[in-house]
Amino acid sequence: MRDPADLYELRPDVPDISGAVLLVNLDGYIDAGAAGRQAVQSLLAGGDATEVAVFDIDRLLDYRSRRPVMTFDGRSWSGYADPALTLHLLHDAEDTPYLLLAGLEPDREWELFAAAVRQLIDRFSVSLTVAFHGIPMAVPHTRPATVTAHATNTDLISDHTPWTGELQVPGSAVNLLEYRLGQAGHDFIGFAVHVPSYLAQSEYPRAAMTALEFVSGATGLALSTHPLEDAAQATDTEIEQQVEASEEVQRVVRNLEQQYDEFMASHGNPAGDPLLAADESALPTAEELGAELERFLAERDRGAEG
Repeated sequence: MRDPADLYELRPDVPDISGAVLLVNLDGYIDAGAAGRQAVQSLLAGGDATEVAVFDIDRLLDYRSRRPVMTFDGRSWSGYADPALTLHLLHDAEDTPYLLLAGLEPDREWELFAAAVRQLIDRFSVSLTVAFHGIPMAVPHTRPATVTAHATNTDLISDHTPWTGELQVPGSAVNLLEYRLGQAGHDFIGFAVHVPSYLAQSEYPRAAMTALEFVSGATGLALSTHPLEDAAQATDTEIEQQVEASEEVQRVVRNLEQQYDEFMASHGNPAGDPLLAADESALPTAEELGAELERFLAERDRGAEG
């Protein structure tokens, strides 16, 4: 294998951040409700982000698959949305440093990319890596959000009970990274926030807030969700208006609420996470979940082509 260090450029004068947590979200895989993207935007909104390493995106990106946006002002090309994949250094509300790897998911050289990230993890003695994104699920927006948790060490997610058996879905660079880091003995947690299927193609700030809350709980970082609150309230209002305007949508939501509430009541867990106590016979099958994820990817790709 080629030297993974050739895939990125370290910025000079990086401070000592040994033992910091690494957060990961890459744009290109499943992200229902834009949960991961909005969470990243919220984290970067503080303005204190410092570049630690910049990946050679020109080498990793298939431009014809994901064409960057350019601006034409009528006479000339006046703008170009430079694609990027960057490792940032940020600080939480208590000034604790942490790392954030964000940008476009590589289209090629996944193994070399995973090796490069592992190299950076070793260089900075990263204590824990946590990834987050959204997935479409048959859940109502009127109930507390839930997540699917997975990890390289099951002790890291002992509070989360598995809710499905073996499941095959399209892979991603982040999933491969988790797999390779697990093989190397590194701790990695992934959180997939459950986004109501009928909101999966829209921005759903509540899902982004949920992602940050679970990341905070797993890492101890004080990650504020305040930048998302106004958008979440506005989106909630719009959703309620649309629900009220359609009897069919109301019926769908009521059915999902009944299913959700039955999970809680039947297991004496009225305020908890249904994944901790759900009857697996009432949950979607692995085939149904895989089909839902593939359908989401297909719809997203058709939207990009349009």
